Amino acid sequence: LVYGARISLAVGLLAPMIGVTIGGALGLLGGYFRGPFETFVTAAMDVLLAFPPLVLALAVIAYLGQSITNLTLILGLLGVPAFTRVARAATLTLSQREFVTAARAIGASHLRILWHELLPNVLLPLVAFFLLGVAVTIVVEGSLSFLGLGVPPPAASWGVMIGEGRESLEYAPRLAFVPAIAMFVTVLAFNLIGDTLRAL
Repeated sequence: LVYGARISLAVGLLAPMIGVTIGGALGLLGGYFRGPFETFVTAAMDVLLAFPPLVLALAVIAYLGQSITNLTLILGLLGVPAFTRVARAATLTLSQREFVTAARAIGASHLRILWHELLPNVLLPLVAFFLLGVAVTIVVEGSLSFLGLGVPPPAASWGVMIGEGRESLEYAPRLAFVPAIAMFVTVLAFNLIGDTLRAL
């Protein structure tokens, strides 16, 4: 169970880190510079969102092969559009605030405004959404592993344990219920922490 927790949490944390890094940067730049770059970023994210996430993940994993690296990368890339939208929405609002106008008035460079004025204020909504993304990623990883398209053997995540335990439900239900409860508690905890931060 502990080994399964390590695999599930590793994928659950690393994939959203990819999403928040790429998506946060694109949203920050698009919301600040506006114009053609914002239009391009928005269009690219809309195209990516047009694909059903689970179907796209299944197709890519089936084509590239099962591995923790491939699974983490595809789940991370699937999270980019959501993080981009959160960062862009926050940046659009903040870029009109007085402290940004004052920074422009004293001749601050774009890089300084982005790094010192906007990024610290965009981080809170991004961190809150990141925690919710961790919860969703753990569930998606568990679903893919349950279907046999997630973490390859001999590695075992909670989804693999639940899938293997379903064959023993009649005489040893704990084999499926214990990892399922562990996943439930972990996802609930990340959701509650994320909701709390988002309410601040």
